Amino acid sequence: MSDAQMLDTDAVRAYLRDQLPGFDGPVTATKFAGGQSNPTFRLHTAAGDYVLRRKPPGQLLKSAHAVEREYRVQKALAGTDVPVAHMHLLCEDRSVIGSAFYVMDHVVGRNFNEPTLDGLEPSDRGAVIDDMNRVLAALHEVDIDAVGLSDYGPPGHYLARQVGRWTKQYRASETQDIGDMNALIDRLDAEMPEDDGQRTLVHGDYRIDNMIFAATGTRCLAVLDWELSTIGHPYADLASVIMQWQLPPGREGRGLAGVDRASLGLPSDGAFLKAYCARRGIERIDNFGYYVAFCFFRMGAIIQGVLKRALDGNASNPERAMQLGAYVPLFASSGLRALDG
Repeated sequence: MSDAQMLDTDAVRAYLRDQLPGFDGPVTATKFAGGQSNPTFRLHTAAGDYVLRRKPPGQLLKSAHAVEREYRVQKALAGTDVPVAHMHLLCEDRSVIGSAFYVMDHVVGRNFNEPTLDGLEPSDRGAVIDDMNRVLAALHEVDIDAVGLSDYGPPGHYLARQVGRWTKQYRASETQDIGDMNALIDRLDAEMPEDDGQRTLVHGDYRIDNMIFAATGTRCLAVLDWELSTIGHPYADLASVIMQWQLPPGREGRGLAGVDRASLGLPSDGAFLKAYCARRGIERIDNFGYYVAFCFFRMGAIIQGVLKRALDGNASNPERAMQLGAYVPLFASSGLRALDG
């Protein structure tokens, strides 16, 4: 599907002309290569650049691609210690471009696709990861009542709710029988920790490539891709970072498995966990392997959905979607290993 088919720039211009103060047409658009779930475009206008993020076309799974939630949480976080792009407007009128979308500032900075942070000096690598740690701790310290997000997620056992939700999502997009995925689902149910009462804002897909950093520094300027955010358990976010790092390095895995982190100036898993705990005043985290296993499962379910959309002809980037889909068995087996310690 071409960019022109994915975004009607004439319709966008007509809508923004009446809704966005300071807007000055005409509009051209460049689609970002990322954003498998929700197609994302850089809008070029005479007034400057914006970013438009929309739901994809085609039949969608229930509750998926919630750009409305992305808009709400980022707007609520303005002024907190969690850096986000400035939100301009949300359009829920599907008649404009065929689906809901929102428009936000284009944040100028650097995006790192891989946690190896290629091209940086070791000291800068460590500083970037430390700021990633700082922002994560700040996210989990947000007063959800004060920012109006106390109802952003349902009450009750977050892990039970999430395992149930993603099991349903996985089954709805299943294209082949994967034994390890079946076993992982069974064990996540059987070995689930009791609810410890922690209830914070969580991002749901917290990783280095979902962040924008200063062009000439190591400070995080914005956290992106809030589709999976909710009120939940903070250790799931923390575990998602560690999960990512356990994947193979390179464009496909984008992990740190087998990498000599010390020589690159990158922290160990333990050092990252220690820094997070120190920032939040936590003595220790019990049963952390379960949270890592859950993250492997959830990501496996997500990319299975991406694969299903590719096979159905609805993927934002079909070639990339097929490549990602091949990783579902790896995520399942990795989740089982995390449960085993």
